[in-house]
Amino acid sequence: MLFEIILTAAVLIGGILAALDKWVYAPKRASDAPMPVIMDYARSLFPVLLIVLVLRSFIAEPFRIPSGSMYPTLHIGDFILVNKMSYGIKLPVVYTKVLKTAKPERGEIVVFRYPVEPDKDYIKRVVGLPGDHISYINKTLFINDKAIMQTSIGRYETEGSGAVMNGALQLSEDLLGVKHNLLTDPDRQAGDLLDVVVPEGHYFMMGDNRDHSYDSRFWGFVPEENLKGRAFFIWMHFDSGIDFSRIGLSIK
Repeated sequence: MLFEIILTAAVLIGGILAALDKWVYAPKRASDAPMPVIMDYARSLFPVLLIVLVLRSFIAEPFRIPSGSMYPTLHIGDFILVNKMSYGIKLPVVYTKVLKTAKPERGEIVVFRYPVEPDKDYIKRVVGLPGDHISYINKTLFINDKAIMQTSIGRYETEGSGAVMNGALQLSEDLLGVKHNLLTDPDRQAGDLLDVVVPEGHYFMMGDNRDHSYDSRFWGFVPEENLKGRAFFIWMHFDSGIDFSRIGLSIK
């Protein structure tokens, strides 16, 4: 959020200085007089900063995955793009929605402002929609009293930072029509969650690394206004080195 504030302030200040120079100071300046350095910088950088702000605020924003809560789908060191138009166009910094688009669908991976500390960004999978009854019992997810089917794939094996999860049980889950893989840790006991109802305008989020994810089971629901966008693309991976096999993967 700090970067967004600084970028927005830079665009506003640069735009004001560039406009002042073009329409107020430049006409009064002698033809052979040099342009003041600050005005030169403002007029040169303003278009670049404006383009970056528009792209980042309204089109797509880059994020780096810092934790293992979304293994096996997203790895530590993945650099991803988030579609900022997915759930409505919002003004930067103040996050006022100026255009409605779509609402999140179950199974989508979403970046959002952490409700407890809104200056932090989290990434999780949408599990519960408004009105849903959610339970999590003995590592099985229930949505509206229906047990979500899981199929064992085998033991998880990877390299790099994710190697700490080697040996975890990898499962394929059919999230009411959206299939994805997840991990459970046989050495960790999960607390049960009994029949919580997702309020209107809120969403229930869970990490794919079920036993190593701090998510809605612990801190509650995500308000719609906290949603930043849908994760859709991995454009780089750098952990202990570049993993070219992950570059260009779509996020599902």
